[in-house]
Amino acid sequence: MTATPIPRTLSMALEGLRDFSIIATAPSRRLSVNTLVVQDDESVIQEAILREIRRGGQIFFLYNDVASIQQMYDKLLDLLPELRIAIAHGQMPEQQLEQTIKDFIHQRYNLLLCSTIIETGIDIPNANTILIYRADKFGLAQLHQLRGRVGRSHHQAYCYLIVPEKVTRDAEKRLDAIVNTSELGAGFNLAMHDLEIRGAGEILGDSQAGDIKDVGLSLYTNMLKKAIRKLKNSDLLDDNKDFYCEINLNANTILPVDYCENIHERLIYYKRLANAETLEQLELIYQEIIDDYGLPPDPVRNLINMHQLRLAALPFGIQKIDVNTASINLVFIDKPPVEPLKIIMLMQQLKTCKYDGKNKIIWQVRSDNVASKIANVEKILQLLA
Repeated sequence: MTATPIPRTLSMALEGLRDFSIIATAPSRRLSVNTLVVQDDESVIQEAILREIRRGGQIFFLYNDVASIQQMYDKLLDLLPELRIAIAHGQMPEQQLEQTIKDFIHQRYNLLLCSTIIETGIDIPNANTILIYRADKFGLAQLHQLRGRVGRSHHQAYCYLIVPEKVTRDAEKRLDAIVNTSELGAGFNLAMHDLEIRGAGEILGDSQAGDIKDVGLSLYTNMLKKAIRKLKNSDLLDDNKDFYCEINLNANTILPVDYCENIHERLIYYKRLANAETLEQLELIYQEIIDDYGLPPDPVRNLINMHQLRLAALPFGIQKIDVNTASINLVFIDKPPVEPLKIIMLMQQLKTCKYDGKNKIIWQVRSDNVASKIANVEKILQLLA
């Protein structure tokens, strides 16, 4: 996967329905394209064109309205009379179009006023500036492909996205995504943005637009993962994969504001920790938090320990653990994957442990601090194992 795939293809790859690999290594000496969103202003257009001409380069000016492309030609000539401008679009005769492109390659023109016909297949190393007029009307994949027409040598390339003063909300999302993913090898991240904005379509149908925009990318992918996992596996826990183990240590388990000030980043970490499915994933997130913010305070360590207990409790079908100073309460799902004999042995070993007949085990044990609460929960899980 080197460019932007259609969202449905990417969604199927992410969910394990088809294999994919990512080529994220750029050619040597290649620089990322400097992408800017600018207003439709003659002085900005003039400055961008002159900068490229002064260093001996060429320019693509993408104007995707063939009916009025001659008017844009006249406007550019009025702006910069010294420009040598060629026009290229799909309604031109084939031989004339081919000759125009050849002349541009041989630098007989320094600006190519064109439609989206250059979207694929054009490789002109000397053209390192592209101006996309009314970029808000283009899709994310299209913008990515058009931006890829420049920056095909070791020179710094520029992509100007020319937009009106007001754009739609979806257009604003697309423009933000294309600007924020301008580094080399960012095609995969851009495809993820495209998937979230446009939707994943129908997995087995013909429609490219689907319901993902209504339920959100995260919920949609989680639902699809669960469905695929149920089809692939047939273990005892598989019928109960939808449950989530809730841990209540009655202690401070947060990312403090004075430790991680950005609320958006805190929410992202909370979500990643909640979605972690293995201890290895949890450890990687923990190390990332430490790398970003330094040594963690007690609430952060409590947060990580809570999620470690959550992962340890899932194989036993435990959907809730409530710990207070006087007892530990374990609530199981219906038909948990635990042999009844182990429950009996547990109560024999822990004399103050009882089963109340409602999928619930209560262990009356003293836990004076967070460390003892965690240790007691780990002990009861070890005995269940």
